[in-house]
Amino acid sequence: MTKTVLLVGGGGREHAIARALADSGADLYACAGNRNPGIARLADGFESLETTNPSAVTAYAREVDATLAVVGPEGPLAAGVADALDDAGVYAFGPQEAEARIETDKAFQRRFMREHDIPGCPVFETFEDMDAACEFVDEFDGDLAVKPAGLTGGKGVRVTGDQISKAEAKEYIRESDYERIVLEERLVGEEFTVQALVANGDVRVTPAVQDHKRAYEGDEGPNTGGMGSYSDATLELPFMDEDDYMEAVEVLEATVDALDGYKGVLYGQFMLTADGIKVVEFNARFGDPEAMNTLPVLNTDFLEVLTAARDGESLPQLSFAPRATVCKYAVPEGYPTDPDSGAKVSVDEESAAAAAEGTDGEALLFYASVDERDDGIYTTTSRSFAVVGLADTIEAAEEIAGDALEAAGDGVRIRHDIGKPDLVQQRIDHMAELRGE
Repeated sequence: MTKTVLLVGGGGREHAIARALADSGADLYACAGNRNPGIARLADGFESLETTNPSAVTAYAREVDATLAVVGPEGPLAAGVADALDDAGVYAFGPQEAEARIETDKAFQRRFMREHDIPGCPVFETFEDMDAACEFVDEFDGDLAVKPAGLTGGKGVRVTGDQISKAEAKEYIRESDYERIVLEERLVGEEFTVQALVANGDVRVTPAVQDHKRAYEGDEGPNTGGMGSYSDATLELPFMDEDDYMEAVEVLEATVDALDGYKGVLYGQFMLTADGIKVVEFNARFGDPEAMNTLPVLNTDFLEVLTAARDGESLPQLSFAPRATVCKYAVPEGYPTDPDSGAKVSVDEESAAAAAEGTDGEALLFYASVDERDDGIYTTTSRSFAVVGLADTIEAAEEIAGDALEAAGDGVRIRHDIGKPDLVQQRIDHMAELRGE
């Protein structure tokens, strides 16, 4: 069977996937609504199309004779693109629409966890009546996370006692025009992600990553799709231990056991609390930026994982280089509330890569939500590009990432504190305080 792979999506996550597939020797084709120059350079063909249109994606898959597909973003999964590809005889490494509800419908997600006794489920209630939701806010003894049930690109959650007051929460509920709302106890601790590659009942986990959602340094400002992230040279992060990591893995395994025939990536976003692991949410695909932390250190041939999944075989065990990573995003001015879309940006890839010269590390640049036109590269309304530093320690990886971004270009904004020693130490101290250590 051929190893022709179709990649669906055009962001930084998909550029990281494209790089892993190109390194695996796949015949790679890609489709996206924007022309990502990094993906286009790696692919044998690139088609601009609406990726939430199952017919359009399937037609292109047939045109290039793909036997495998990787669906990157959540939008196409929610639209049933994986279903259509599977029906057309193209194995989609991504869950079908019904299984993708573990991400796309947060009300379903929580009810599913309760029904199947998945560990780590917080106290929650779901509402279609917004007046009833507001009454719950008033009556709940404690702070709450307010979550729209559907997809919001990581920007819809509001937390009382942190971002907003209870009065502001009720105003948000009434004015946001959401059809369904999930209200759940506020979780206090340190967030982290573990992503698992799943197929044929197998669960293969990757190193833990910590993302930074807030727009500005010091965890200030509105939520974003993620301004950057870091991982350590071990599977766990500095503020956690091996038992914490394995507790998260057990949650992922229990979830896969309860999901019938799940395939693709299952991303668990966890909160490490004083009382153990709690589930913030699940995603049904690689994280963005977390894919850019994990795939560059994956020693296992990614194409071998995909072909084993397609052929009904046991997935290979995953091996990772013992390297720390720090990913930092460059975003348009005004992101996320009023991004400067359509601005021309210059990106100096050679200077960015050279930032690691003289070290034992590496600097990688991943294009994200930019659009390559005949006369250059332009911003969209989302994140523009990311640089990942790889080194033996988080501190060294951060220095490489920072130098690489400084050399990469201008006209964009960066959150500089991600991966800095003082911010990492704050995470360690926070968990020690919560645990009474």
